[in-house]
Amino acid sequence: MSTFWGPDFAALERDDPEIAGVLLDEVDRQRDTLQLIASESFTSPAVLTALGSTLANKYAEGYPGNRYYGGCHQADRAEELAIARARSLFGADHANVQPHSGAAAVLAAYAALAEPGDPVLAMGLPHGGHLTHGSKANFSGKWFHPIAYRVSPVTELIDYDEVRDLALAHRPKLIICGATSYPRRIDFARFREIADEVGAYLLVDAAHFIGLVAGRAVPSPVPYADVVACTTHKALRGPRGGMILCRAELAQRVDKAVFPFAQGGPMMHAVAAKAVALREAASPAFAGYAQQTVRNAQALTVELAAEGMRPVTGGTDTHLALLDLRELGVSGREAEARCAQAGIALNKNAIPYDPAKPAVASGIRVGTPSVTSQGMAEGEMRRIAGLVATAVRSDPETVSGSARLAEVALEATELARRFRFYADAEQDAEQQVLV
Repeated sequence: MSTFWGPDFAALERDDPEIAGVLLDEVDRQRDTLQLIASESFTSPAVLTALGSTLANKYAEGYPGNRYYGGCHQADRAEELAIARARSLFGADHANVQPHSGAAAVLAAYAALAEPGDPVLAMGLPHGGHLTHGSKANFSGKWFHPIAYRVSPVTELIDYDEVRDLALAHRPKLIICGATSYPRRIDFARFREIADEVGAYLLVDAAHFIGLVAGRAVPSPVPYADVVACTTHKALRGPRGGMILCRAELAQRVDKAVFPFAQGGPMMHAVAAKAVALREAASPAFAGYAQQTVRNAQALTVELAAEGMRPVTGGTDTHLALLDLRELGVSGREAEARCAQAGIALNKNAIPYDPAKPAVASGIRVGTPSVTSQGMAEGEMRRIAGLVATAVRSDPETVSGSARLAEVALEATELARRFRFYADAEQDAEQQVLV
């Protein structure tokens, strides 16, 4: 067998020290700060190896066995493995692993199931939906006729009666469920009933929670949806990219919607990395990670609530929580900046019926995939909650507040370093950057 010819960081450092410096600094950032971004986690060294492989050189426009270019037999093998692993893991009739992103997967789903101008019913962006669910700034709001459903102003849960009423009134061609900042499980069976009642297709945007589905930590949408669009990063811990699962009768339409409608050649190095991640996601260890991710999110939410941050919907069933900071008199933008200064990465986020502008926001969103991948559990969540609370309450414009943020940063770094993800045998950063 030939020796694998892979990335050479020493050569990169010699030929482009500026970019080499960026990569080293990013390794330090990920190792030395607490990562609470709900849409992020850590890929394995095996995924990074595939992602940095010589498959990046190959143009493989088309599908296995039917490519535009020659020399695609190894690319075919990689894609066939990814497809087979996705179908097996999620119990899907068909899988397309070529989308470059979650948004690209959703675009292809629209193209497969609807025509420009068709009414589409989806969760409104201010209530937890995604840009691709009908935002006027996005193709979904420009090419289609969006109808937004909301969460209840009382419970902050999806109002399924309103969803049904809107579906009956507008007769959408497509109904979308899935969200970016909704912490509760979604009733896919109820959405299926509503879609069937009005003759609509059901698209589940599972970008955020598909990793939890893989680990059997939340129910699967696959038995209920016509199409499931998702990312392969986030809690699934694969490379940045997208994927589509669908019923057998829609397979040809979905494939044509990805190529040639929306994309040209796939990124075969990313497809190979997706295959690696899907194999990892079928393991018992991954199931343990997914279930611990949910337990950690629930523990973190309870502790943050005790610190005066009100959990939207009262809690979480998933990997994320949305916290209302109005009782503390701190905006989401201020909280995000203060936490960043304290070595904690999270994001500002609008809450339902938010009186503040989205760029300011009244809340923050936190997630536990990254810290769970590092091996942290409920005990560490209690400590993290205390660090977040101290950071959020500390005004960097005051001497005392600035000092507290510096103290939190030291504690956050100590904790992150104790649970370093890329730290096997304490290898040097140069060896870890492009593992």
